[in-house]
Order: sequence, then C-alpha cells, then structure tokens
Amino acid sequence: MPKNDTVRFTSSSLRIPLSPLSHHHHHRKESPPLFPTFQFNPQTLISSALARTKSTIDQFVKNFNSQKRTHPFLFKSSLLCSASLALTKPDEPASSDAVVAQPKGGHAAAAGRHEEERVLISEVFVRNKDGEELERKDLENEAVAALKACRPNSALTVREVQEDVHRIISSGYFCSCMPVAIDTRDGIRLVFQVEPNQEFQGLVCEGANVLPAKFIEDSFRDGYGKVVNIRRLDEVIDSINGWYMERGLFGLVSGVEILSGGVVRLQVSEAEVNNISIRFLDRKTGEPTVGKTKPETILRQLTTKKGQVYSMLQGKRDVDTVLTMGIMEDVSIIPQPAGDTGKVDLTMNVVERDNKWPFIRTDWEVIVLLNIIGLLKQQLGDELAQNQEVRLEHNRTISGWKISFAYSHRNVFGRNQKLNVSLERGQIDSIFRINYTDPWIEGDDKRTLRSIMIQNSRTPGTLVHGNQPGDTNLTIGRVTAGIEFSRPFRPKWSGTAGLIFQYAGARDDKGNPIIKDFYSSPLTASGNTHDDTLLAKFESVYTGSGDPGSSMFVFNMEQGLPILPEWLFFNRLNARARKGLDIGPLHFLLSFSGGHVVGNFSPHEAFAIGGTNSVRGYEEGAVGSGRSYAVGSGEIAFPLLGPVEGAVFADYGTDLGSGPTVPGDPAGARLKPGSGYGYGFGMRVDSPLGPLRLEYAFNDKKAGRFHFGVGHRN
Repeated sequence: MPKNDTVRFTSSSLRIPLSPLSHHHHHRKESPPLFPTFQFNPQTLISSALARTKSTIDQFVKNFNSQKRTHPFLFKSSLLCSASLALTKPDEPASSDAVVAQPKGGHAAAAGRHEEERVLISEVFVRNKDGEELERKDLENEAVAALKACRPNSALTVREVQEDVHRIISSGYFCSCMPVAIDTRDGIRLVFQVEPNQEFQGLVCEGANVLPAKFIEDSFRDGYGKVVNIRRLDEVIDSINGWYMERGLFGLVSGVEILSGGVVRLQVSEAEVNNISIRFLDRKTGEPTVGKTKPETILRQLTTKKGQVYSMLQGKRDVDTVLTMGIMEDVSIIPQPAGDTGKVDLTMNVVERDNKWPFIRTDWEVIVLLNIIGLLKQQLGDELAQNQEVRLEHNRTISGWKISFAYSHRNVFGRNQKLNVSLERGQIDSIFRINYTDPWIEGDDKRTLRSIMIQNSRTPGTLVHGNQPGDTNLTIGRVTAGIEFSRPFRPKWSGTAGLIFQYAGARDDKGNPIIKDFYSSPLTASGNTHDDTLLAKFESVYTGSGDPGSSMFVFNMEQGLPILPEWLFFNRLNARARKGLDIGPLHFLLSFSGGHVVGNFSPHEAFAIGGTNSVRGYEEGAVGSGRSYAVGSGEIAFPLLGPVEGAVFADYGTDLGSGPTVPGDPAGARLKPGSGYGYGFGMRVDSPLGPLRLEYAFNDKKAGRFHFGVGHRN
C-alpha cells in the first residue's frame, strides 16, 4: 500500500469565504464561527454527474418519437415527452444545447397525463459508456442493487427511470449514468451506461498548515487502490471539518476534486490571524476611549499570535487570562475579515476597572464571630462556651476590636503592576505592609513575577511560648523586607525564589523588649533582644484543577545565610500535600504536612502543633513545639442544605520527639504532650471570603473545643 509518498501537502494563498457579520468571543458566552460552516454534500458531486446526462433530454424524446412512427404498435402515446433525463440510442450523439420546455397553459394537463404513461421494458442491463460489460462485476452489482423500479418485463414511466438514475449516482461509485433505450425484436431493452469513478491512487491537500499529515493519511489509508466512493469521501471531509471544529480552529475543506490518475485534490481554507489590536471602551457609554493601560501590556498576555490559524478556544483562554490580570471589568474579542486576504483581524475590546481605591473598615468577621459565641453561650451554657478562643485562618487570636486601612493601585504606570499599602491594628496584634508586584517582568519570556515587600508586624507569641502568668501578653515583633521571583516552569507547577531579611524580637505587654519568658526560656537565638536573619527562600507548588479541595503539593526550603557573624545560620524544610476524591455526593480529603529545622534558629520560629489548621480539639500550639513535626488529617464532607455542607474529621500531630531540642524547651516547660489527636464534626458555609468553617472537636483527653476558620484548611 502506498504510504506517505502519495500524500502531498502544499500551502497556497486562498480566499476564505468569511462572513460579513462580526461575531464576538466574550467571556460570558460562546461565539458563533466567523464564517459559515462549509458542509460538503455528496449531492454536490452527484448533481454534477447527473448534469453530464442532461444534454440527452431532447434526444431521448426524438428517438422514441421516431420509434413510435416506425413501430406504432409499440406505443400508445408520446412517452416521456418532458423527462429531465433522456434515453438515447448509443450511436446517436446527444444535443448539448437541447432543452425541453415545460408545458404551459392548456398543454400542461396533457403533459401531466403523458408523464404517467408507461412503456413496457423487456430487459434491463448495466453497461459501461461504450455499451460493453463492466470489467468489475462488483460495481455492476452495486448499480443493479441500486435499481428499484427498472426491472425486466416492467412498465415504466420517465419519472421512475429518472429516480433509478439518481439511485445509481447516489450509490457513490459512478460519476455518470445514462439510460439508453434500444428497440429489439423482443421489445425495448433499457441499458444504464455508467462510468465508474477512478481508483484512488493519491492525495493532494492544499492550504492545510495546521492539519496533521498523519490525520489525513489515516483518513484515506483504507481507500488506496479502491474505486473512489463519493459518500465515503463525504465522511472523510466531515471528519476533517470536525477536527477543526473540536479545536475551535477557523478551518474547513472548501473544495474537493478527483483528478486524472485517481488523485483526489482537497482544498483546505484556514483563516490566519492578520493583526491584533486593543480598543478601550468607556464603562458607562460603551464608546471607544483612551485607556490607561499600555496596549503592549495586554498583548503580551495573549497566546494568539499573528500568523497563527485563529482558534476560538484559544481566544477564550486569552479573554480569561486578561480578566485574571484584575484590571479589566469586561473583555471580548471580535474577529473580522482582513479584506480579501483570507485572514482575520482581531479586535480585543476592554473595559478598565477603577484600579485604585482606599478604604477603612472595622473587621466584620469579628462581629460575626462574637455573635456566634453569644449564641453558643445561650444554647450550650457558659461552661461549654467559656474560654473558647476563636481563631482566624492565620492563627491570630481575635480579641476585642480591629480596624483596617488599605490603599491599592492595580495598574501602576499602565503596566498591570500593583501597589498595596495596608494597615491592620488590633488590641494585641498589628501589621503594616507595603507590597509592590510586577506580574510579568518586561523583556522576560518566562512570565516571571517580581514582588518587593516591606512589613512591620506584631503578633501574639502564644503559639510557642503560651500565655504568661497573670494573663500578660508576649508578642513577637518583626521587621521584614525582601524580594521574590515566581514563574511557572511546568504545567500545574510553579516555583518561587527570594531573598528576605528579618529583624525579630519579643516584647512584653508594655512594649519593652525581653529575651526570656516567665520560665526563663530564651526568646532569641542570639541572646540579644533581637535576631537578624537573611533568608534564601525556595518554594515549589503543584496544583491540580485549581479547586482548593483538589490535589496540591507544596515544598518550601529556607536557608539562613550568616553574612555577618551574628546572623542566624539554619536550614528549614517544610512540605504540605493534599488529595481530594469525590465519591457520589461525598467528598473525601486527605492532607499531610511535615517539616524539620537544622541549625541555630529563633525559638519562636519552632513548628507549632495544634489548633484550627493543625490538630483540632486543642488550642493553637497546645500539642507541641518542635524542630520537627508531622500532622495528618482526614475529612468527609457532604451536602446539607444549599450552600451549607457538613463534615466529619480526624487529625493527628506529633513533634517527633523534637520538643526538647528547641532552645529553652518551651514545650516541655509548659507540659505540652508532644503528640495528640482530635476528631469531631462541623459545618461549612460559602462566603465572599471563602468557606466559613464552624467545627467542634474532641481531643484525646476528652476535652471539647470549638474552632472557627475562614477559608479552606491549609
């Protein structure tokens, strides 16, 4: 069987029949194709074959009228006087310009009667165009099998003969069919003179630049050496058009022709992208306006490039990508014909957001939490609800009031660069942060993100060192500055590398620096009032579908660099993994986290075990504080009512016996067990901030505790 040698692909400049109407690719709905879908119909070639016999229409009538005058006993009427196909003697040429006029007026009724008159046919044969037997009996059998009305010793009308001619052509094996009536001594012999299609010997495909050669080869592989069947050819063309449609590509088979020698010529039309332009629209009027974003900042986000065959699916992904920049309110793509070039011009309409906004607010989550605590006290009694500390996702104890101020500009310099300035102030903790982010460094082709951060924070030190006697508070103050670079390096994988400097120390509730806690455990590694650390950071993240309940893996490494003698030198490794699985209405979630620190590090940086995002049933950090840790968790969530879900869970955590190796052994001084487990049940409610999680858990000491979290569990 001939292989690749018979398949030849060529590119040519084609005029693509583009639609004059504009069609939009919008992020809210699917868009219709730019140009009408070309449906190859076998009737196109079939009709062409039938047209080759049209010239014999008058000849058939003349022949039969002549035979009627010669043998009047054979005819009772002028048979087939208005046939669209004609019967002729094989030795008489057909008149190419003869056309049978349709009857008018009073002749119409007579013509109608004549059409229904029948003539007796004694024999029916299928022959080639020279009147000889076909070389291939299988093709003769195909033609005979297609006949329905034309049988030996049957009385036929012109309409019935015409319908059988159509049936032979429609079988797909023949390019022409001419019925011929021959007068014999035994009666009228009806011969269908057919011309079979050629045997398929090769393929020429023009204009197919993105269609894989192997796809074409596989589509025609079974046809080599066989007579071309028009219907089979139609199926192949449908499969080619389907390949383009499945991929959202602007391409189709626009022409097909069977050349001499059995070579099939396919003409494929593919609409390439000519130009891509950005048009800014006013938010209120929808009219074109001047944008603040630089067009090149948007264009470099697009995967659709000039010269590519336009893909609607790729265009939709580009719309989604521009929307995720966070600076656009609405995005759509309009493809239009690029003159007579057979290409398309793309116009991306964008509506910009108001990209800078300040706000001041009180933390409404606190109000919600306090109301929940109040209801718990009313329903369950003060003994159950007392001393229940409710903590946020970031493990900060909520106490009293908290006020926030933030200023954000999401499109600095019109380059999608973001500036965030925020201040949160509570009775115990506070954080002031300035963050400048460039989502895509100019001139970089790897989509590298750069983030520069300065932060001054004060957080409770209870995770490791616990509350001091007399309800005095110990807080950890940190001044941090650093730069980080992030980029995707494989599908679903991304990496981050950075350099961060941290100045950290402990203070009492009056704000005075301290170096030891109540139990004389050191609060710094250097013995000074603060520790200086320069961290080299590396993090690799894998995300599955992007759903927070799907598979996830995070590996993090921090290396302390002792550039100066007093700077800390240590290495910290940390890993988290999560796997979700849906079985019917149930969602199973397994998670694991673990880590280890080697070297001289600040005691308050030890791994804290226990709490809302660790082992539920315990207070934050109440299980242990160690150089090493491991925590495993299993959950089963199930729908309850609308956005409310129920869940049952079990957690286990341990410091792997590393608690005493932390400087000062703060866990041993507070009699933390070092390992423990918890189990319980809870509810989840969707909110703009993520799921609100209210859970009740028992620990291995049979003590119960409420937990409240915002967002998915880490």
